[in-house]
Amino acid sequence: MGSASVVDLIEASSGVHFSGRLLDRKQQNGHTRSLISETENFNKQPFVIGVAGGAASGKTTVCDMIIHQLHDQRVVLVNQDSFYHNLTSEELMQVHEYNFDHPDAFDTEELLSSMDKLRHGEPVDIPKYDFKSYKNNVFPPRRVNPSDVIILEGILVFHDPRVRELMNMKIFVDTDADVRLARRIRRDTVEKARDIAAVLDQYSKFVKPAFDDFILPTKKYADIIIPRGGDNHVAIDLIVQHIRTKLGQHDLCKIYPNLYVIQSTFQIRGMHTLIRDAKTTKHDFVFYADRLIRLVVEHGLGHLPFTEKQVTTPTGSVYSGVDFCKRLCGVSVIRSGESMENALRACCKGIKIGKILIHREGDNGQQLIYEKLPSDISNRHVLLLDPILGTGNSAVQAISLLISKGVPEPNIIFLNLISAPQGVHVVCKRFPRIKIVTSEIEIGLNQDFRVVPGMGEFGDRYFGTDDEEQMRPLHNSCSFK
Repeated sequence: MGSASVVDLIEASSGVHFSGRLLDRKQQNGHTRSLISETENFNKQPFVIGVAGGAASGKTTVCDMIIHQLHDQRVVLVNQDSFYHNLTSEELMQVHEYNFDHPDAFDTEELLSSMDKLRHGEPVDIPKYDFKSYKNNVFPPRRVNPSDVIILEGILVFHDPRVRELMNMKIFVDTDADVRLARRIRRDTVEKARDIAAVLDQYSKFVKPAFDDFILPTKKYADIIIPRGGDNHVAIDLIVQHIRTKLGQHDLCKIYPNLYVIQSTFQIRGMHTLIRDAKTTKHDFVFYADRLIRLVVEHGLGHLPFTEKQVTTPTGSVYSGVDFCKRLCGVSVIRSGESMENALRACCKGIKIGKILIHREGDNGQQLIYEKLPSDISNRHVLLLDPILGTGNSAVQAISLLISKGVPEPNIIFLNLISAPQGVHVVCKRFPRIKIVTSEIEIGLNQDFRVVPGMGEFGDRYFGTDDEEQMRPLHNSCSFK
């Protein structure tokens, strides 16, 4: 293919980046509906933890310890106490005879409604129950935003099967009855200025019978039972480790073991927030995109084979380490993939990088492909670079080309910043032995086959180009030694 036609192709490809060839409209609609139906159940939802146990068993302490250890994740605490029913005037007249430990004391329907909204990414207003007026409208409600982890805490959160079904993990805090009674006496007499005789009367009349009749029987539903509550640091540590494992594993990773999503932190989420913001300047977009790309590249390099190696340190000691894979090259999918080349060069000194251009010709879905690859690519591990995995069609074309050049499928690692579930399905089903490394899984594709929520036209935002501007010629940007 002549250099002039290559330049024409590059300029023509500077429009919308679909990360794949476009089928004709009829094929597109059917193809997309099929992909959406496969992926609609795998959008990431928060990890819901239920924490139950008797009054003064240490539930709040356990929740606080979990939240403290998950400091780099978004965690919200929802208390069942916030959903007590408002007492009627008749009940207020005999408030000392009202059983606050009975399941009927809670507005479970309102609790279910609030949890459903949070699980589907909607903010909710949680009421603040006033235990002096026994009303939930005395104070302004607490706005709770969607989070990675939702902890639902209360004495009877395991009682209703509909609430239990919302939970990914159920914890029962099991504390000796004498300890719970001592804590309750200390709490109610000091914090609520109640008479000790009244505390003991309420305990014997309501608290203990309710524990035996309603709370203790729900212990059998628990996945984890924590003896001694907040004093059991080993149990808390194990629980947090399990939660972190689950948070780092997108639902799609359970289907495709060759899909790797780097663990999210506030730093990563913050960088995504910036590059996804339509108001972010080009300078900031490039800066934070480069940081994210570097993380993805480093993670991808971690999946390469290694050999053990011993070296002698300046102190004369022997260090047992590993030696990097030396038979390696990168291949960028023009043009967005070129944005990832600097990060790869920064990590791998002198690495060879090839190019692939995949462009739709007309509306018939046919491809014009330009490639310039290392001559010995079949003997190398290949890092395929494209920041956005959308429909997966261009990725399939690029991977098929590499395989046709003799690259073994397990030797290909596909690196991108964001991936649509539809594209993941297409690539992983077609090539189950390649590895995909990404930083976030998206909601999906819209009717225009754009990744949502997405980050716009990555190439235009990164290189500062638009439809009227020309890109540099390909033959000036690719050479091998």
